[in-house]
Amino acid sequence: MNAFVTALVALAAALSVGAAGAWIVVRRKHIDRWLFAYLRQVAWPAAAPSGTIDILVCVADHYEPAWLGASLDVQRRRVDEWVEKLPALCDRHRDSDGCGYRHSFFFPAEEYQPDHLDKLAHLCRQGFGDVEVHLHHDRDTAENLRRSLLQFTSTLHERHGLLRKSDETGQIEYAFIHGNWALDNSMPDGSGCGVNDEITVLRDTGCYLDMTFPSAPSPNQPPTINSIYYATDDPRRPNSHAVGVPVRAGAAPVGDLMLIQGPLTLNWRSRVKGIAPRIENGELTGDNPPTPERADLWIRQGIHVANQPNWVFVKLHTHGAQESNAGVMFGAEFDRTLSHLERRYNDGVRYRLHYVTAREMYLIAKAAEAGCTGNAGRFRNDISSAASIASVTPVLVG
Repeated sequence: MNAFVTALVALAAALSVGAAGAWIVVRRKHIDRWLFAYLRQVAWPAAAPSGTIDILVCVADHYEPAWLGASLDVQRRRVDEWVEKLPALCDRHRDSDGCGYRHSFFFPAEEYQPDHLDKLAHLCRQGFGDVEVHLHHDRDTAENLRRSLLQFTSTLHERHGLLRKSDETGQIEYAFIHGNWALDNSMPDGSGCGVNDEITVLRDTGCYLDMTFPSAPSPNQPPTINSIYYATDDPRRPNSHAVGVPVRAGAAPVGDLMLIQGPLTLNWRSRVKGIAPRIENGELTGDNPPTPERADLWIRQGIHVANQPNWVFVKLHTHGAQESNAGVMFGAEFDRTLSHLERRYNDGVRYRLHYVTAREMYLIAKAAEAGCTGNAGRFRNDISSAASIASVTPVLVG
């Protein structure tokens, strides 16, 4: 309870310095939507892992070359910067499996340009990352959304050699990030989506994973935080992912869509105007660049599949096509942070570090769900082996 008392006292102290003004900030930043979940996690932390801890790091990039209505020439320059600089970044940083850093480009369907995807596909074929699906839409219908997703995923796979087909169904599969955070029509004013049964549409069109959240300080930040869970759609109502069923080792899936969230907490060491703690949401930007201290905070959230605390999932996000953010990703800040991860969390005894794509992170989550233990890196590419290994690897479910 000591950590809980410390957080509560610190929060009370922050609020006492101009309580009315502080509460206005809390409401304006929509912290009240997830504050109780935060306090509950501080008060009752998950069971501490024992043995070697595997740290899985994935950067999910809301990759938007046409940001702010950029001309095609500007878009091409933005993409070319990644083509030129990402290989060197990946080669400089290696994890416990000998794999380099890898990047997950969630490309917006509405910004499709063939030459952009050709260039990103070339990076992916070299092992530097993967491409998944991003989408901004507004006042949409389920029928149009279904058609848009199927057309885009087919184009990515058939024309650019991206995404993969399910071994079981032959359907093209993809991970997803919703534009403007508005998954399942979750914005309070109804903007940015319009489809109450979006989770059903995503499931039916081959989506296996959502990585939209956290969205704080957006008003549609769900009350569920720092979690890996299944959402079950209520097609009549929005925001079906607000709560769900945890993905649990040794248990069957329960729901329509898996969500892997990134870290969300309050950073008491970084305060706004020296008073209120800064929201830590795992975003990598020019205004809030990565640091070793932030990296430690991400890991301390201990996001994991229930009953498998030894595999810690660190899903970060950025808008990497924006010049200021690309400067951070290819600058000293990100280099220093990755080097810190490699020094502190990759000794092979207490920690193993794994740089993973969105798909690899999903496969490892499914392996944990199947009851697999040990080195998480074994499951980054092959979900079929998880069941056979789990059948001979005991797992305690409680």
